[in-house]
Amino acid sequence: MAEILSAIPTSGGPYFWAYMLAPPEHAPFFAWITGWFNLIGQIAVTTGIDFGLANLISITASVSNGYQATAGKTLAILALILVSHVGVNLISVRRLRLMIYTSIALNTLGVVCMVVAVLAKAKTHQSAAFVFGKFFDGTGEDGPGWSIRASPAYVAACGVLMSQYTILGYDASAHLCEETRKAVRHAPVGLLSAIAGSTGMGFFLIIGMLFSIEDFEAVRTSPLPVLKILTDACGEGGGLVLMVLIMLCTWHCGLFSLTSNSRMMFAFARDGGIPHRLHIIDARFKSPIRTVLFGAICSFLLALPVLGSQAAYNGTTSIATIGLYISYGIPIAMTLAYPHNFKRGPFRLGRASKIIAAVACLWIGILTVVFCLPAVNPVTSQTFNYTSAALGIVGLFAFASWFLWARRWFTGRCRDHCRVCIRQLDFLGEGMVGRTDSTDSEGRHDRHHRLKSSESTGLKRTDQK
Repeated sequence: MAEILSAIPTSGGPYFWAYMLAPPEHAPFFAWITGWFNLIGQIAVTTGIDFGLANLISITASVSNGYQATAGKTLAILALILVSHVGVNLISVRRLRLMIYTSIALNTLGVVCMVVAVLAKAKTHQSAAFVFGKFFDGTGEDGPGWSIRASPAYVAACGVLMSQYTILGYDASAHLCEETRKAVRHAPVGLLSAIAGSTGMGFFLIIGMLFSIEDFEAVRTSPLPVLKILTDACGEGGGLVLMVLIMLCTWHCGLFSLTSNSRMMFAFARDGGIPHRLHIIDARFKSPIRTVLFGAICSFLLALPVLGSQAAYNGTTSIATIGLYISYGIPIAMTLAYPHNFKRGPFRLGRASKIIAAVACLWIGILTVVFCLPAVNPVTSQTFNYTSAALGIVGLFAFASWFLWARRWFTGRCRDHCRVCIRQLDFLGEGMVGRTDSTDSEGRHDRHHRLKSSESTGLKRTDQK
């Protein structure tokens, strides 16, 4: 994805990549399908993060001072969180950048300080055999779990969901690249460094927490296991302070999820995928306020079924994970199926490009199947994994809407996208390959063409002004 982003730096992200990489006659179709899977995934990610934060606040309050958490109160907390995110997104892009720096500090220095404090204060520490060798099957409700009914491998596969959900949103760098200078170089580096940093810090956090467990059974049965670990090690007051740090990190994560979501919607509206009225930059705030509000409202509405059961929350995270991964997989597959359409940018993987792309497509296919499987035994109306049904509805809508009406008017891109790509590449003095809808003298589609130098020159002059 970093390699594709370097070649096609626009806020549209995966759906516009699919448009540029697909054969001209099928480009709008692939852009439409990719765009809708990406859109639903983006909304579900914001819902999962902010509803998770609302649950953290509710459960922490109930454990610490006897607060009675209810579905309605949790929903109200979610609404307040979304309102705060909308409010922060009203500020200018430059001020929003300061929030990014704050988030980086909290998720690096803050997490390191927390883990060190917990390890230092814990009265006892678990052995390496416990941390790396103990297997516990928590998929059974008042009975045997899937490790007995199926196999331990099935339980491990179900456990992959949270890791894939946590390290997600690879396209965020793409959705914000139109607000980034020299995005053809900086955006791919930002994408990879974010994944590397999240992976390293996440592993460090998990290992620190596991070594600090004092009573495994008490932690396992606690309504909020992480809080139990923190309070056992640092006392009730210290544990609550560290829990607030986790909440702040989660709040920032939800904030930038909504920011990325709004930019994707902005680009999709610009290209006609959703109502064009959403493609408006507010003159006062210099931000796509309509898509910020639209994204927050959609995330709130998607949370309503979550109030019914934990399985619904797991389904939301599954939808977010699968929806986004499918939208990632389509343009990646295009680079393998139509390599002549892929004109690489400054960031290149060389000979490893096709191997990595093939492995990525295979992994996405496995995830799509695994995340539709039930994670709790026995399977009831409350524990059933509704991900397959939800994704079926999304897929049915995307395909049906295309064949019924969208294919008559959706072209997949507007000229502004090409202009943005030119601007980004002009910073480096490099050419941009654009798609044309014209045909040659024999009636065949001319797949790509070099945008006229006069247009590029005109854009350069505009940028200078």
